[in-house]
Amino acid sequence: MKKFLIGLVTVIVIGVAGLKIADIVVMGGDSYYVQVTTDGEKETERDDQGQTYTNYHYVLPGYNQNGEEKDMEFSAMKERPLRKQAFLRITWNKNKGVTSYEEVQGKDVPKKAQEKLLEVH
Repeated sequence: MKKFLIGLVTVIVIGVAGLKIADIVVMGGDSYYVQVTTDGEKETERDDQGQTYTNYHYVLPGYNQNGEEKDMEFSAMKERPLRKQAFLRITWNKNKGVTSYEEVQGKDVPKKAQEKLLEVH
């Protein structure tokens, strides 16, 4: 009985650890950098309770640290558009697309990505 319980606990621990690792692999991704140049496309929607909320949908060229380009498509759930000319670091995952973004300072954008962003604008 003891061996059975030890085995069961071991399987559960390994299963939970495996799920955490899988979540990190799936939700992790590559960093791309964009500069906000538009107000985005405003979308107003309703949730299940009838409350309205606003999204701004963006499609912007993004560049990784090597200057390689990929179109970044994402939405910002905000009452107003993202700040124009702001630099964003976007996490892009091959399975999920854009999984997150955060504003960064221009000095934090890798040199090759920064050069490409300046060419576009």
